[in-house]
Amino acid sequence: MDDCLFCKIVAGEIPADTVHVTERTVAFRDINAQAPTHVLVVPRDHYANAAELAAGDPTASAELVTAAAAVAAAEGYDDYRLVYNTGAGAGQSVFHTHLHVIAGRPLSWPPG
Repeated sequence: MDDCLFCKIVAGEIPADTVHVTERTVAFRDINAQAPTHVLVVPRDHYANAAELAAGDPTASAELVTAAAAVAAAEGYDDYRLVYNTGAGAGQSVFHTHLHVIAGRPLSWPPG
């Protein structure tokens, strides 16, 4: 997608603080971090949201979670939260699937 921010980050057109890369995923620090560790894990291919990714490429969907676990471990955390926001009403602001890895502070329930 020509105008997708995360597609541009994946392509290297926009710099990001990248912390983990695989053949199918890229993970980089969120510029609006909500915790000491707040990393976004995105698929290299463009899908608008988590449901679209799961339907279109279930293997890549699973790899996002695997990459997120690797990021949390590399940051030194056994306890972390994974969050998908799907749709503007749920807080999604970039419509390229992304999984938030959040750790490093107490996380209450319910979120939000």
